[in-house]
Amino acid sequence: MKISEVRGLSDADLAKQLESAHRELLDLRFKRTTKQLVNHRQVMMTRKKIAQINTIIRERQLAKAAEAAG
Repeated sequence: MKISEVRGLSDADLAKQLESAHRELLDLRFKRTTKQLVNHRQVMMTRKKIAQINTIIRERQLAKAAEAAG
């Protein structure tokens, strides 16, 4: 998912995406441990997705705080 697509999501959708990405990362870690994971880059790509979603959530929090302060 591109960052522009992530920015277009609502707050509720972001929370759902974040929860699903965390669940996916957990599954990938289990697969890696049991040597069932074929593509090891999936772990890194999922971590990147989580970081992007967290960044967008934080940007929105800061924007709301700036609006409330000024």
